[in-house]
Amino acid sequence: MLPDLRSPAPPVRLALDKAALAANWQALDRLSGAATAGAAIKADAYGTGARRAAKVLAEAGCRDFFVAHWREAEEVLDLVPQGSLSVLHGPMSAADAVWAREAGVRPVLNSPSQVQTWLDAGGGLCDVMVDTGINRLGLSMADLADERLSRLEIDVLLSHLASAEEETPLNQQQLHRWEEVCRSLPHRRASLANSAGIALGRDYHGDLTRPGLALYGGVPCAALAPHIAQVVRPEAAIMQVRNIAAGESVGYNATFVAAAPMRVGVISLGYADGYLRCWSSRGILRAGDRVLPVLGRVSMDMTVIDLAAAPDLGEGDWVSADYALPEAARVSGLSQYELLTLLGRRFVR
Repeated sequence: MLPDLRSPAPPVRLALDKAALAANWQALDRLSGAATAGAAIKADAYGTGARRAAKVLAEAGCRDFFVAHWREAEEVLDLVPQGSLSVLHGPMSAADAVWAREAGVRPVLNSPSQVQTWLDAGGGLCDVMVDTGINRLGLSMADLADERLSRLEIDVLLSHLASAEEETPLNQQQLHRWEEVCRSLPHRRASLANSAGIALGRDYHGDLTRPGLALYGGVPCAALAPHIAQVVRPEAAIMQVRNIAAGESVGYNATFVAAAPMRVGVISLGYADGYLRCWSSRGILRAGDRVLPVLGRVSMDMTVIDLAAAPDLGEGDWVSADYALPEAARVSGLSQYELLTLLGRRFVR
C-alpha cells in the first residue's frame, strides 16, 4: 500500500490579487448605476480559480453568479449565497433539471425543448435567455409566442450583446429587441450587459449586469480602463542557471543565438501551462522591476530567460510573467479571454 503522501507544490503558480478582484467588482457595480453587478465565474472563473474567486466576490458583495456547466455549479455551491447561482447552458436532460431543483440552482432556459424539460421536472424559479442578435444560445424572437413561456417563473430574463466593445448599429438593434422581450415576458429582473456592455450606459444595464472579463483584469473597451486593475500574474521558479558562450543557441531550432557570453535561467513555464509559443523571443519575465526577456522558443514545460539584469537570481528563485491583459494581448496576438482561460491546470491557484 502506498503511503498517504502529499506531493510537493509544482514550481509554477498563479498569483491572484484578491483586493484587485474585489475592487474590480465594486467598480463595475458602481458603473452599473441603478442595476446590480453579478459575476460570470464560468471556465474556472476565467482561469483564475472559481472557488477562490467566488469567495472573494461574495465577500465583496456580489449576489448573482453565472457558470456554464452543471459541474461548475457543483464546485462553488458552498461558497455563494443560496439561490444565487445560474447555469447558462440550461438543462440538457431530465436529470439536469432534477439536480437543479434539488440544489437550488437556477437553469437558464435557452430553447423550447429546455422549457419543456424544466416544466416536466416540476418547474420553479428559472432564468430565460432570448437571442437578440448574436445567434448562439437562446430562444428566438419567434419563440416568444410559445404558450409554455407563460407557465414559467422567470427570475432573470437575459440576452447577450454580440459587439458591446465596438461602436456598431448592432448594439442599438439588440437593445430594441431586448426591450421588446422585456415587455413580452413577465420576469423579476432583466439583464443584457456584459463587461463592455456596462460602458454603453444605463439603457443597457437593466436590473442586473453580468461582467466577466473585466473582473479578472481584462479591459474590453477604453472606457473601462481607468477602473480595472490587474488581477493575475503567472509565476515560475528558476530550475537551472546556465552560462552560455557567444555563438551558442538556445532552445528548439536555434532561433536565438548569443552574440556574447550570457547567464540564462531555465524556468518551469511552457505551452502546456498556457504560456504559448507566441511568447517565443518576445515575452518578458520580471524580478521586481528588472526585465528578463524570453530567449528562443517556448517549450512544453520550460522557457529560457536572460538573467543579465538580475545577477543575484539563482536556482529556486521565482520570476513573474508580464501579463497585464491589454498589453499582453497586443504582444502575443491572443485575446484577453484566451490569455486567462488558457492558463493550465499545473498552476497552483
